[in-house]
Amino acid sequence: MTAELVNLNKVRKARARAEDAKRAQENRLRYGKTLAERKTTEHARQDMIKTLDGAELTPPRLDESHDDLDPGTVS
Repeated sequence: MTAELVNLNKVRKARARAEDAKRAQENRLRYGKTLAERKTTEHARQDMIKTLDGAELTPPRLDESHDDLDPGTVS
């Protein structure tokens, strides 16, 4: 009666690969998005950016002087 020889390093590495594969599958389910979902999200983001850029107010320039609009001289 002889026992089968087993390389413990191979067994350990095979177990680690199996655990990594299981963790990867869980992460794909938890964090993954389909291509359609990514495109929809990107399209919505682009629409939001266009809307916000269209409503952006431009601040007055600081380098221009407004001496002619002095409130003390306006009648």
